[in-house]
Amino acid sequence: MKRKHYCPHCGNGLIDKCTEGRVRRYCETCAAPVYENPVPAACLVTIDGDNRILLVKRSVPPKKGWWCLPGGFMELGETPEEAGLRELEEETGIKGKIDMLLGVTTHRGRIYDTILMTGFLVRRYSGTPVAGDDADEVRWFDRDEMPEIAFASHQSFINIYYCTYANDPSPCD
Repeated sequence: MKRKHYCPHCGNGLIDKCTEGRVRRYCETCAAPVYENPVPAACLVTIDGDNRILLVKRSVPPKKGWWCLPGGFMELGETPEEAGLRELEEETGIKGKIDMLLGVTTHRGRIYDTILMTGFLVRRYSGTPVAGDDADEVRWFDRDEMPEIAFASHQSFINIYYCTYANDPSPCD
């Protein structure tokens, strides 16, 4: 994780100080802790009429060349739903409508430490998938041909879909 060295409010250097029951980065000039919170992100399990899941092959680190769900970090002023739908369009060229929340989880990231990931299900969409931002390739996958997924949080949402909502008779682990 990248560690903060300067106060985002006044620009002065930070120290480590025990405050509010734990060691935090602290600005002595502002007399306040600098909170480091999870970074919010969203991803989408997008399903076609044949019950296949849309995946993108990452063109950027981390996990460049690996497959994952369309998704990414929230921007200021966005809801998780808006972020997910924006990322879906940027990465795949399709516009979707969220059917439901699949869940919320966290995973550890190399740069941001804790990422708070929200997963949504999309069954209604328009357009033809084409690789866009951060994607080298976009493709629909059947359950039995699913590649290894880049992020455990994405895999958990895929599992939730198949094991709970897909009406798939095959057993779930």
